Amino acid sequence: MYKVLKTEGRAKRGMLETVHGTVQTPLFMNVGTVAAIKGAVSTDDLRQIKTQVELSNTYHLHVRTGDKLIKELGGLHKFMAWDKPILTDSGGFQVFSLAGMRKIKEEGVTFQSHIDGHRVFMGPEESMQIQSNLGSTIAMAFDECPSSRADRTYVKNSVDRTTRWLERCKKEMARLNSLDDTINKNQMLFGINQGAVFDDIRIEHAKRIADMDLDGYAVGGLAVGETHEEMYHVLEETVPYLPQDKPTYLMGVGTPANILEGVERGIDFFDCVYPSRNGRHGHVYTKHGKINLFNQKHEKDMRPIEEGCGCPACQTYSRAYIRHLLKAKEMLGMRLCVLHNLYFYNNMMEEIRDALDAGQFATYKKNLLESMEAGE
Repeated sequence: MYKVLKTEGRAKRGMLETVHGTVQTPLFMNVGTVAAIKGAVSTDDLRQIKTQVELSNTYHLHVRTGDKLIKELGGLHKFMAWDKPILTDSGGFQVFSLAGMRKIKEEGVTFQSHIDGHRVFMGPEESMQIQSNLGSTIAMAFDECPSSRADRTYVKNSVDRTTRWLERCKKEMARLNSLDDTINKNQMLFGINQGAVFDDIRIEHAKRIADMDLDGYAVGGLAVGETHEEMYHVLEETVPYLPQDKPTYLMGVGTPANILEGVERGIDFFDCVYPSRNGRHGHVYTKHGKINLFNQKHEKDMRPIEEGCGCPACQTYSRAYIRHLLKAKEMLGMRLCVLHNLYFYNNMMEEIRDALDAGQFATYKKNLLESMEAGE
């Protein structure tokens, strides 16, 4: 159950009750593709850095290790020792990123595994079955993610098929949740709005899926080649047509600035690989912009990554030491940077929620963007 606690303009401050606990929104989901955050980050670490929701990848867990084995072992929560909510994506984006290795039909998609090349079929029913086997808190509907640069006719046909697939997902999830051996009989289903950068297709699709009374709604197919301005425009046009009494999730986005702009336009959920990926390359986020710890100027810098930061890295270690670890290719350097970046994102979301509670979000957003642009 989702409840809006406060609004400021279109920005929403809410909470979502799930079978795995209540989460406060807006929130950032930490991306653990194969049931682990890249960078040697444990689930104990996730608790320490204020993680509310962990996100795992349906496609990757299906082709390696296998969802049936994970079900046999008690489901994803038990498997990875994480008792808070998990969202699993549908596998659709990964399947569609394998452009040269897949074939789309009405039934679903046949593609080659990137691991060993064997042929795999996935449609709405298969995606729901895999996610049910994993036992995640929130399952995403199986959709097609057309390129933001695809032509109008292709996008229209693709969106129509995604709607038909969503109806099949909803029906299959209801069936799975009624079975005796289902791990999570309260699994939620989020539908996904598509339409590339065509306002009218996006709006029409939003209206159609809003009528299906799902547990939540995502805006997909953004941050895949269009400009930031185009993305913000799509959100401004589309989000008002999605149910305001349900959580709204902007998939795969983004930078701290993207998140602030998304919150302003009514988004509750975000996820992105940026904080962990950048951290593994020594790029760390601060309220004064992004820092590259490989830079020579940090060689003798005994300050933490960010003064006043409560993350495990900043509590103990200096920029100079972390730079040394990175240069020496020691895994600890990568791990500390990833922990810092994920903490930065999770803490920023907490500050956003506090600002919304206080009716001060517009001021918070303006101050943080100015600070990040100004740099150190």
